[in-house]
Amino acid sequence: MSASQSSYVGSYQHTDEHGHAIRLPLGKVVCVGRNYMDHIQEMSNQVSEIPLLFMKPSTALVDLRELLAIPTNMGACHNELEVALLIGTKMTKVDSERASKGVSGIGLGLDLTLRDEQHRLKQLGQPWERAKAFDGSCPLSPFVLVNSLSKNDHFTFQLHINEQLVQSGDTTLMLTPMLQLIAEISQHFTLLPGDVILTGTPKGVGPMHVDDNVRAVLEGHLSISTRVISQ
Repeated sequence: MSASQSSYVGSYQHTDEHGHAIRLPLGKVVCVGRNYMDHIQEMSNQVSEIPLLFMKPSTALVDLRELLAIPTNMGACHNELEVALLIGTKMTKVDSERASKGVSGIGLGLDLTLRDEQHRLKQLGQPWERAKAFDGSCPLSPFVLVNSLSKNDHFTFQLHINEQLVQSGDTTLMLTPMLQLIAEISQHFTLLPGDVILTGTPKGVGPMHVDDNVRAVLEGHLSISTRVISQ
């Protein structure tokens, strides 16, 4: 299998920070848009009255520790680093208290976005899946295992490209906090063990290029380094 093929669907497995397989199935990824004010401002978007939700299929999942394969024939592919929540129990129409017990892991995810394609779809009034849900569009780090998630839990994270800091996030700055997000999502989509929630990206999104060196950090927990290649 070539380096680029190794990042395609079929090889991904949820793992913990020690590299051990997490015995949960692969499910959907529920993504949250416009959850940091600085990112809303940099994209000249408007604040959503309710959380902006979209999905990626399980075929979008790849391991962030592998070479990072991006499409190179569809315009700019942008980085969007986010805190990722691994769901451990089935949740339907839960409140924030029940949501706190449904998270089994905390990690990082890249919501890779074909920005030119997204702009084209927006102009046509069409959904974003072609720009957001393509194979390999959701590289995930290993997960730090937890028994529950508290409303007081606080995470900071960074993305470095070629040793330059390009994104820096703090979960206390989310417009909709993590537990509230889980509860809100569960009102519309049942969350199943193995599902992942991407909780939104801060400012600093921009195009990635072949041979870029990338480092994603969840402060105090994870540091993942990889390199961009052509899909």
